[in-house]
Amino acid sequence: MYSFSRKLTVLTPIIVVLLFSGAAVAADKVVTVADVVDALNVITGGRVITKAATPFGTGNPFVVTKSSNIPGKAITETPGLVVGDPKMQVRKLAVGMTLTESEIELAGATGVDAIVLHHPVADAASSGGVPLRGYVDLYHLAVFEVHEAFHGRHPGIAWMHGHVPFKVDVAYGGIQGNVVYVGKPLPEVRTIGDIIDRLAVLSDLSREKSILAVKREQRQSPNLNEANVAAGPEILSGSRDDKVGCVLHFFPHTGFTPAHMRQLKKDYPDITTVVVSISRVRKDDPLVKTARDLGLSMVAGNSHALEIVENGIPLACALKGLLPGVEVVVFRERVTSAPLETVGSKAMRDYGTEMATRYLMQKK
Repeated sequence: MYSFSRKLTVLTPIIVVLLFSGAAVAADKVVTVADVVDALNVITGGRVITKAATPFGTGNPFVVTKSSNIPGKAITETPGLVVGDPKMQVRKLAVGMTLTESEIELAGATGVDAIVLHHPVADAASSGGVPLRGYVDLYHLAVFEVHEAFHGRHPGIAWMHGHVPFKVDVAYGGIQGNVVYVGKPLPEVRTIGDIIDRLAVLSDLSREKSILAVKREQRQSPNLNEANVAAGPEILSGSRDDKVGCVLHFFPHTGFTPAHMRQLKKDYPDITTVVVSISRVRKDDPLVKTARDLGLSMVAGNSHALEIVENGIPLACALKGLLPGVEVVVFRERVTSAPLETVGSKAMRDYGTEMATRYLMQKK
C-alpha cells in the first residue's frame, strides 16, 4: 500500500493564506446569505458578482456562457448568489458539485439553509424539471455557484496527481476553461505506479470497493456498479514502472487537442508523463495516440465523480474557516448502475412491469 513520506508541506502555506487572508466572520455573529457571498469572494480572489449590474454581471470575465449549440440548452455561469434572500440567516451550509432534485430534497430534509455548488445551476435542469425559484424557496434554501471562478485557486488537483505545477493556464489556446498544468513530480512520485497508488489512497478507493461489495451482496446484484469505482485510475499508455519526469496535466472535455499536446511538448521538452483527469479518454482516443507518438506515458487519474473530493472539500474547508459559526456539510451523490432485473424490491419491479405493459406499450 502506498504511504506518503511527505505530508501537505507544499499545500500548507497556501491553505493557511486561503483560510485567513480574508476577514472571517466572528463565531458568535449571525451569518447571513450576504456573508456567504463575501466569503466566496475571498475564496475566489474577487471573482464573485457582489453587486447588481445592468446587464447582470457586466465586466466579470467569469460570467461565461457554455453552449454545444444544441437549441435551448446554453447556460450562463453567474458566480455568487443564484437565488435567495441576502438577509436570510445561514446556520447550516452544504457544499456540493452539481445541483439535482436529490440534493434539494436532502437540504430540505436536513435543515440546510444554503448550498454552494461548484457547477453552474440551470433553471429546471438542476431542479427536477420544475422552476428553480419556487422549488428552493419552498425549503427556504439559498443557492450559490462558483465553477470557473474557483478554478485555479488552489493546486490540490495537481498535488493529488503527484506533481507541483510551475505553469498554470486556465484558458490555454484562448479557450476559456481549457485548464493546463505543467509540473514537476513530488519527490515521492517516481513512477507511474506511484501516481496510481497515490490516487487510490487519497480517494479511499479500497473502502469504496468494500462498500460496493456490501451493496452487491445486500441487493443480490453482483453486476451493480458505481462511478467512483468503475472509473478508477488507469494507465492508458506505458507501464507502472515508467519513470515520471515533467508532467503535463489537462482535462480532455475542456477543448484540449492533440495539437495542443504537441505544442506543449515542443515548449517543454522535459515532459515525459501525461495525466488526464476529471474527464477521461479511451485507449483508442487521438490524444492517447498522440502521447504514444511523442513517447509519453499517459495516465487517466480521478474522474469527474471525485471532484467533490478534489474541489468540494477544499471549498468546504475554506467556507468553514471564514464562517466558523456555520455548520458545514458535504453533499456527495453516488450514481449506481444495476441490471433492471435487480432494481428495487420485487413489488417495485412488478409495479414497473404493470405500468409498462398496461399503459406504455400499447399502440393507440
